[in-house]
Amino acid sequence: MSATIILLNKPFNVLSQFTDKGEDAEKRDTLSTFLHSPKCKGFYPAGRLDRDSEGLLLLTNNGKLQSRISHPDFKLAKTYLAQVEGKPTSDSLNKFEQGLHLKDGLTLPAKAKEIPAPKLWERSPPIRQRKNDLTSWLKITLFEGRNRQVRRMTAAIGHPTLRLVRVKIGNWSLDSMQPGEFTFVSAT
Repeated sequence: MSATIILLNKPFNVLSQFTDKGEDAEKRDTLSTFLHSPKCKGFYPAGRLDRDSEGLLLLTNNGKLQSRISHPDFKLAKTYLAQVEGKPTSDSLNKFEQGLHLKDGLTLPAKAKEIPAPKLWERSPPIRQRKNDLTSWLKITLFEGRNRQVRRMTAAIGHPTLRLVRVKIGNWSLDSMQPGEFTFVSAT
């Protein structure tokens, strides 16, 4: 069977699964809200993206490829844009390269740098922001995928994440897709 991948721009507040059996199930959007076409049948997420994070989510119809994309042994690079409170120093950002000590151990070395505010879609609801609060944008590339890792890493350097958008996984990128949009690509 040939492998196909769906690139989805997962909107904020959407679960990275097709069904929701939680208490608020009727109130929460899932992948089936966006991927309800018969062409999407048989596709499953390769990894996940937290409900309060946005951006690139990969789904595939091939179990081996799904494992290869999501398994930590393959260390597939994942790139995020993170809006954080305050302005991190270069010393703080350099800590990403050595790995940060989190409750579940030392992270693998990662890349982090400050960038100008990216041109992104408006988030609904918008992030909480006070009139005089300074925020910065970081581009962060990880080579592992622990639970809520980017958020925990930015908090560890004293700059909690306000907004998190994944823009790239391996060679696949979000490009100009808007929230809820998806496209099929051949896995090579």
